[in-house]
Parts: sequence; C-alpha cells; structure tokens
Amino acid sequence: MGKKTKKPGKGKEKTEKKTAKAEEKRARRESKKLSPEDDIDAILLNIQKEEAKKKEIHVEENVPAPSPRSNCSLSINPLKETELVLYGGEFYNGSKTFVYGDLYRYDVEKQEWKLISSPNSPPPRSAHQAVAWKNYLYIFGGEFTSPNQERFHHYKDFWALDLKTNQWEQLNYKGCPSPRSGHRMILYKHKIIVFGGFYDTLREVRYYNDLHVFDLDQYKWQEIKPTPGCMWPSARSGFQFFVYQDEIYLYGGYSKEVSSDKSGSEKGNVHSDMWSLDPKTWEWNKVKKSGMPPGARAGFSMCIHKKRAILFGGVVDMEMEGDVMMSLFLNELYGFQLDTHRWYPLELRKEKSTKPKQKQVLDEQVESMDLDSKISPMEVDADDEDEDLDYEEDTSTKSNIKKMSLNMKRNVTIDDGNEASRSETSSRSSAVQHSASSDVVKPCGRINSCMAVAKDTLYIYGGMMEIRDQELTLDDLYVLNLSKLDEWKCIIPASESEWVEASDNEDDEDEDEDDSDNEECESGDDSDEETDEEDDAEANNGASTSLETGDAVAIIRGEGKTLRRKEKRARIEQIRASLGLSDAQRTPVPGESLKDFYKRTNMYWQMAAYEHTQHTGKELRKDGFDLAECRYKELKPILDELAILEAEQKAEEAEGPEKSSAKMRGNKKTKNVAFK
Repeated sequence: MGKKTKKPGKGKEKTEKKTAKAEEKRARRESKKLSPEDDIDAILLNIQKEEAKKKEIHVEENVPAPSPRSNCSLSINPLKETELVLYGGEFYNGSKTFVYGDLYRYDVEKQEWKLISSPNSPPPRSAHQAVAWKNYLYIFGGEFTSPNQERFHHYKDFWALDLKTNQWEQLNYKGCPSPRSGHRMILYKHKIIVFGGFYDTLREVRYYNDLHVFDLDQYKWQEIKPTPGCMWPSARSGFQFFVYQDEIYLYGGYSKEVSSDKSGSEKGNVHSDMWSLDPKTWEWNKVKKSGMPPGARAGFSMCIHKKRAILFGGVVDMEMEGDVMMSLFLNELYGFQLDTHRWYPLELRKEKSTKPKQKQVLDEQVESMDLDSKISPMEVDADDEDEDLDYEEDTSTKSNIKKMSLNMKRNVTIDDGNEASRSETSSRSSAVQHSASSDVVKPCGRINSCMAVAKDTLYIYGGMMEIRDQELTLDDLYVLNLSKLDEWKCIIPASESEWVEASDNEDDEDEDEDDSDNEECESGDDSDEETDEEDDAEANNGASTSLETGDAVAIIRGEGKTLRRKEKRARIEQIRASLGLSDAQRTPVPGESLKDFYKRTNMYWQMAAYEHTQHTGKELRKDGFDLAECRYKELKPILDELAILEAEQKAEEAEGPEKSSAKMRGNKKTKNVAFK
C-alpha cells in the first residue's frame, strides 16, 4: 500500500496541542502535590498540635452511634464481657476519604455508646490491629490516607490503652516491625504475634510475610526468621489469624503479583491456603482442607468460639458478559472445627412447622430417600413422581410470589431508564436490607467488617459493600447466639450514608481527550455514535442499584415498564449477584424440584444440620431436609423469574444482535484493591 499523504501542518498542530495538554496536566499534578488538603505531613502535624491541647480525659455518656466506617477494630473488654471497644476506621463518600482516631465503648446491655477523649492519643488510622490483655488494649500499625487517596502514611507505632483509666501510652521499644497496614495481630498467652501486611510506596505495593513477637512480660520485640528449607506462608495482607490452645492458624489473604511479560501489569491473588504455627518451635505447617471449605474469597472476617473458628462475609469477583467484573458480597457463615481440622457450613436452624400437613409431606418425602446415615456423598433412590410434593411446591411458589409482591416495598421502580423513582440515598440505604425475604433478619454481604465473640454471642459491626461503582460503608451491629444458631438480631440498623459524586477527574478527562483525538483521526463520526450508545447504557444502568427478590417478582407480574435489553441483562446479573446464586451447593437451579435439589445437595445440608443437633440416621436426614426446604422456598420465586428473564433475553438476542461498542469491549473493569 502506498503511503498516505498528510495534510500540511496537521501533524505539527496535533503535536503542539498534545504538548500543551501534557504541560497543563503536569502543572495540575504539581499543584496537587502542594495542596494543603493532601499534605499528609501537615495534616498529621496539625492533629498532633490539637492533641497537645488536651489536658484531661473526657468521657461523653450516651452519645450517638459512631459514623459509618470500615477497617476499624472492635474488641471485647476483658474486664467486662458485655462491653465492646471500637477504635479508628475510615470512610469514603465518593469524593473524599475520612480517617478516624476516635475511641468508643459500647454497653451491649444498656445499648449505649460512650465517646472517650484522652490526651496523648494515637493519630487517626485504619487497617490497624488491636488485641486485649488483662486491663490493656494494644494497637499496632495501620495507615492514614489523604482525602483524595493519592498518598498514604503507614504507621509502625505501638500503643497501649488502660481500660481502667482510658489513658493512652505509646510503647517505644527497639526491633518493632516496619510500617504497615493490612497485617494481623493475635495474643498467645503473654505474647503478641504480628504477621504479614503491606506497604504502599505509591509506585508499588510491597507485601510482607515476616513474623514478629512482642513479650508482654519482658517488653521486648523479637523477629522470627525462617530457617533454610523450612515451610513458610507467602507474603499477603487481609488474611485471618487466630489461636486455639497451643496452635496458631493463618487462613486466606490477598496479594498482588507483577506479570512477567513486558506489560508489567499487576494481578491480584486471592489466597485460600491454611497454615498452622507452633508457638514453641515457630515452625509452620500446611493444614489440609477437609469437610466442606468455603470458596476462595477476600475481605472475610473470622473469630474463635470454643473449639471452632467462625468465618463470615467476603467478596468474590465474577467475570460477566462484556469483560465486566461483578463483585459478589457474601454473608455466609462457615465453621472450622479446630480439633479435627474440618470445615462445614453454618446454617441457622429452621423453626419447626406447626402445620401437620406440611410435616406429614416432609416425613413422607424424606422416608422415600434411601440415604446412608454417615455424612458422605450419597446415592438417592426416589420416585420421580411425587404428587404431594409437586403440589406443595406449586402452591407455595405461587403464594410466595403473590405475598412478596404485595408485602415488600421495592427499592427501584422500573421505568424508562432515565431516572429512579426514589433518591439515590434511599436506593443505597435499601440495599442493606436483611435478606431476600422480609421475614428473615440477616446482615447483608460485606467485606472488612469487625467481628468479635463474648461468651456465646457473635458480634458483627460495620464493613463495606459496593453497589455498582459506589462504596457503601456500614455502621450496623448484628448479634447471633452461637449456641442456638436460631436467628440474627439487628441491634443497630444501618444508617443512610450520603454518596457524593466526585468532581470530574482531570486525569481521566485528559486520557479521554487523548483517546477522542485518536478516534477522530481513525473513526470519525462513528465515535460519537458509540459514545451516545454508552451514555444511554450508563443512564439505563444508573437507574437501578440493588435488586432483591421482590424486584424480579414485580417485573414478572407486570409492575413497571418493559425493560430495555441492556437493562434486562444488567438486572439479571445484579439479581444473581445480590442473592448469591453462584453458590451451587446452596442454590437450586432453575426448574429443579425440591426433591432433586435435596438429592444433589444433601451432603451440604446434612453437614449443616449435624452441627445443630448431632443427630444421625433418619433424624439427621429430616433435619437436613428442613434446612434445604427453607432455602428452596426462599429462592424458588426469584429463580423462576430469572429463568423467564433469561429466556426473553435469549429470544431477543436471536431476533437481532445488539450493536457492540469497540470502546466498551476494550475497557475491562477490574479491581485494584489492597485488602486490609
């Protein structure tokens, strides 16, 4: 092919334009560096000056609950098991990041908060760690983030709070770990043990796998270094660290790896391995998974209750159509038996039915299954035609659809995609509803929540979840009796948190302008059409946030207007994500009967039931069927709706494929998070 002739002066003008734009961009970045708002050293110095003005300890009684936050610490007061001690944390409102250094004490019995203000307090931080011993609360590390998240300051300071006097003291001893956040710290007898974490240098994120021990009797730091050829966990942050008798366990975590190719891109790595550490010899050993372990996830929380570790929450990134990553925030509970190293699901007990007809049908159904009494994969020999069960399924499904449609207030009314029927704040707040059923109280899926156990009570506070491109920071408090496992109780409901749309990101604008310049040369007016198409899609998607069971029920019953194709696809994906439909062990597939669902998943439900009742044989099979039936009835209506929506979508796509945007295909949405 011949060489294309250039228009006279065109290349020179374009070069000068790009040069001028680059200089403007550089000047803006330099001005950002000088911005007082983001000068971390100046901010921390001002905080230090304000702290110096405090002369005495001040306790405010019965104050409002703490503002929404994540990556804070929540500890049980060792002097009073009905009191929680909350410190620090961070909050992002879409425009700025706020880091807290406040100290709260919460009386569970009185349901009252106290706000403590003390001289010589630690500077604000998040992603730190705290442990309680005797009458002290010890805090190490963490980070302070500038309001625009451009700069980070990692701490390596070590503090002790006297829970009797509310007085802070900084402990300055040689040999402490390097600055970090996202690490984990636990108490073993009279020793504090610190492992892992990360340090953000702005150019890269450095992950650690070093092990440090602080002796509370000798007040001395010691680093435990690996010996040649020994087994040792890889570097990570955001893992969980817990103690049982004379054994310390490490599970999961997150790290990033730089690819070996020329691009040098980073790839997130979600760890799902488990290690045990002998605190007498400081030797690591891998723990083999057994039972039914949870799937790989990041940002989950764990704590100890008697002979088991309890796992809650986390996030899983799923790749959807169009190279888009969707985050599934989980609210499942799993148990890890510490004496046998066995994983199992923790399902809440189902209340016994008072209807004799339902009990009779249930007994007949379970007795028709030829199952072994042991908890192992089982063959089921059952008649496919069960008129009683089919009748019960049909009637319950219809009644559930009608009941949910009538009784549940929906988040978003389906309209033409241009605006939601309620404010954005209301939509975001409604995403924190307890579960798919209005009768079931359950914390929503989340990451980085605080978790603590006192006696037989599990406490879960705060955390963060996402609704599309918005972060929703929580401030709710849930409790669960771990001996009964009967019901969640919401002590403090989530408040509404305002999301501020950030002002135009200048760097992104520059990149978009550069891209548009190139597209003008290559594709001309086509780029405008694609941009319009993307804007329409964004407007349509922006009209909805969180969809629950009743949303899909409303759609199928004709409540709301017809959905556009892209809206329908987005709603299908959101429904599947919000209800956790990726978990095949707990979720029936569309068109699956209750009998087939239990036949496929009976091992899961019998393991879950065994933790409640310790029954075997026929009684265990009935208990397992109870749990499976409860889950089936909860999700059956939404699965029916999904099947219809997906069928309609396929039919529409068969009629005529949508015009795809090359720009959207090229922009793959990925996560760039260092889990803390």
